[in-house]
Amino acid sequence: MHLPSRLATTLVLLTALVTGGCSDDAEGSGGSGGSGAGPAIPAPGTLEIVEPGAPTICSRGTPFRFAAAGGDPKKLVIDFQGGGACWNAFTCSIADAIFTAEAPSAAELQARFEGKQYRGIYQLDDASNPVAGWTLIHIPYCTGDVHWGDATVEYSADVTIRHNGFTNAQTVLAWVYERYQPEEILVTGCSAGAYGAIGHAAFIAKQYPDAKLRLVADSGCGIVSESFFKESFPSWNAQLPTFVTGLAGKDILTLDIVELYTAIAADFPNARFAQQTTAFDKDQTGYYTAMGGAEADWSPKMLQSLADISAGTPNFRYYLSPGPVHCLHPYDLFYGRESAGTKYTDWLSSFIGGPEAPATVACQGAACSEDAFCSACLAGTSQDAACKWCSD
Repeated sequence: MHLPSRLATTLVLLTALVTGGCSDDAEGSGGSGGSGAGPAIPAPGTLEIVEPGAPTICSRGTPFRFAAAGGDPKKLVIDFQGGGACWNAFTCSIADAIFTAEAPSAAELQARFEGKQYRGIYQLDDASNPVAGWTLIHIPYCTGDVHWGDATVEYSADVTIRHNGFTNAQTVLAWVYERYQPEEILVTGCSAGAYGAIGHAAFIAKQYPDAKLRLVADSGCGIVSESFFKESFPSWNAQLPTFVTGLAGKDILTLDIVELYTAIAADFPNARFAQQTTAFDKDQTGYYTAMGGAEADWSPKMLQSLADISAGTPNFRYYLSPGPVHCLHPYDLFYGRESAGTKYTDWLSSFIGGPEAPATVACQGAACSEDAFCSACLAGTSQDAACKWCSD
């Protein structure tokens, strides 16, 4: 996020979360924007980095931390970071090559929020950003379980992984619940964070029944091999919102992404749910092949999944754009992306705040392969960090 140069950063150890609640003493450690009626919140233009301690932890036993960028306290972005996954002895042993094993340091988080690493939706002072001026809560990801896990697994004598993503995320949400009473909420996340977003959205919607909740899952379409959930969910001890009517008593080993969206959206009909993806997402396709799927199958399976969710979910939309880029929200491309003649930021603004949800936007046929952005990258006329997805 690009915050003003006067950025103030504080690193806070919230012992209140460890001991089970916030006392009056927590006000002084909560930032500089509180009203005095409860735990303080970060003031607009400031960044608070929180290290809550136990029960949070990262996959290899290192500390977990998260960040809160101050803005309008009535408008919240709750953002789940991506970063791959691991689910068996092989994938969890590859020296962190396919999943992020540690939370970003305080310095790394500050760099993200200053626009040195992340841009796009994180540029909270850009008037063309649909969430400009909002408060943004950034939930890092370091557990290899798409923010759903609650287990410690010894995969081998020298590989033990703490799949603690569910507890980490719920701890952050408890911090939020104590401090904010929002009127508008955007729940989002890129890649693995897209699954964190939908997995925790029902908890957030239940906590804030009167808020306008919008979910946009960025590049996490849930196209997996038939064996993936059977292999990963037991390892992770995946925790899902079983209070949702359509998920109560459900065997999660038989669950698919269509059922997950359909059930959650049905229980919260006033909320809006969406996915954003490219037609040939390079990273999602790569993970699908790593699970044993055929590369050529990913795109048609993704299209069918989006159609199936749409058919049973009146409060669901999607935005499908051309090319292979994985994730949109962290890049400058967020501001320039167009599909089928509709600019993404215009569509997102309407999805968040419009009186009616906008129609689904989707490239069609050959237009899904004609990505002007990647053409600019390959020609050397774009230096956007998202260009890394355009090679080959």
